[in-house]
Amino acid sequence: MKSYRLSPAGQRLTLILLVTALLIWAFALWSFASTLRISYNPLQFWPSLQASLEVGLGVGQVVPALLMLCLIVATPLLLWSLLEEWAACYTPTDDGLRFRSLLGINLLYPWSSISAVRRADDDADEPLDELILNTDQSGQIAQPWLRFLHRQAFGGKRLPIYAGIEDRDELLDTVRQRLR
Repeated sequence: MKSYRLSPAGQRLTLILLVTALLIWAFALWSFASTLRISYNPLQFWPSLQASLEVGLGVGQVVPALLMLCLIVATPLLLWSLLEEWAACYTPTDDGLRFRSLLGINLLYPWSSISAVRRADDDADEPLDELILNTDQSGQIAQPWLRFLHRQAFGGKRLPIYAGIEDRDELLDTVRQRLR
């Protein structure tokens, strides 16, 4: 059976997005520390935070610090999603659609569990389709933290077919034929 992966152009785009996300994360870490005037040195973190709190924090510090904290937490989740897209491999089999990705993620979506293929965003420059699933198949992932990361990237009852997948239309046609 043929496997479908990101094309070289899709890999380049994903790499650009990964580098950009890392830069945003680095900026958020730096901005958070400088806004609150704290040190990330493990021996100085709590004393510098206490000193900053004793002086008092104004709205001009709290609001940007909260925004940067959100970026500090959310960006690693975005990075995981991009890395999972980078490693995505779809293989149609007689039993269903096999999806493989990072760290041994290897899921089989039986044809009976796929209810539809739909366009995720009609207004997007590049098409993004997703498979709508009847059941959450992420239970096949044994490691709980890996299962959590996969679910946060895709959700439990959908599987994206990325725009950068090589021969993407052929894959979608194969899936649609199996759903009839």
